[in-house]
Amino acid sequence: MLYGKQIRVKLMNRAEWTECFGISKPLIGMVHLAALPGSPGYEGDFSTVLDKALADAEAIVHGGFDAVMVENFGDVPFWGNSVPPVTVAAMTQIVDRICTSVELPVGVNVLRNDALSALSIAAVTDAAFIRINVHTGVTATDQGILTGSAAETLRARQALGSDVKILADVFVKHGRPMDQTDIAAAAKDCAYRGLADGIIITGIGTGTGIELADLEAVRIALPDYAVLGGSGLSEQTAWDILSVADGAIVGTSIKTGGRVDRPVDRERVAGIVGVRDRLLAAG
Repeated sequence: MLYGKQIRVKLMNRAEWTECFGISKPLIGMVHLAALPGSPGYEGDFSTVLDKALADAEAIVHGGFDAVMVENFGDVPFWGNSVPPVTVAAMTQIVDRICTSVELPVGVNVLRNDALSALSIAAVTDAAFIRINVHTGVTATDQGILTGSAAETLRARQALGSDVKILADVFVKHGRPMDQTDIAAAAKDCAYRGLADGIIITGIGTGTGIELADLEAVRIALPDYAVLGGSGLSEQTAWDILSVADGAIVGTSIKTGGRVDRPVDRERVAGIVGVRDRLLAAG
């Protein structure tokens, strides 16, 4: 519900995380949007952008994943902390269509780090969660210095009366932390001081593998907290990552030929689901 509902913020434990998705170790598939209106790569046909997004979402659903996340991946070069209104308008229309087309939780990530726009889009479309690349701390990126704005984001969510969940990266890909060298300590700050609902750990770039030592360190630091893999998960790496993580966000490896610029391949989605299901069956 938008407005009027008071939300009491509390840390979401791992059991509650599982309840949100209806399964242990949920898999979230990425819908990487083509360039949107106003961005340098936009080709002038919004209906084609929308159709491709819907097709990718359907492939993710029918392949057996548990949620979908939509991001403006084609809008390179990215704005830093705030995207223009046309981007918000375009993403709102696409997210709304996906929310009404699939019977799975839908998430929003507004690149590079526009948490308020992501939260606003999610609130009005009934999306379930957002991803924030820099929620706490300071990170050097190719968009410049990005500073977390957890205080603003949490208060905006409270003002909206929204229960949209916040998934926050720690030591996010394509960035270098400037205020912290210990990933476990940074994750604890993001969880307990930034009040994120879940923590995401990535490799150094899109599609690159996670350092399992980093994932394990955060798991130890946050034993009762949702920790997700955020890059580099494939059918070959899924067992190792999901043995530690509470789920994963998957993009590049579910695309045709493992190329991020290709459509989602339903068979690749199903292959990763098979690994996750065997892991769960093994206990």
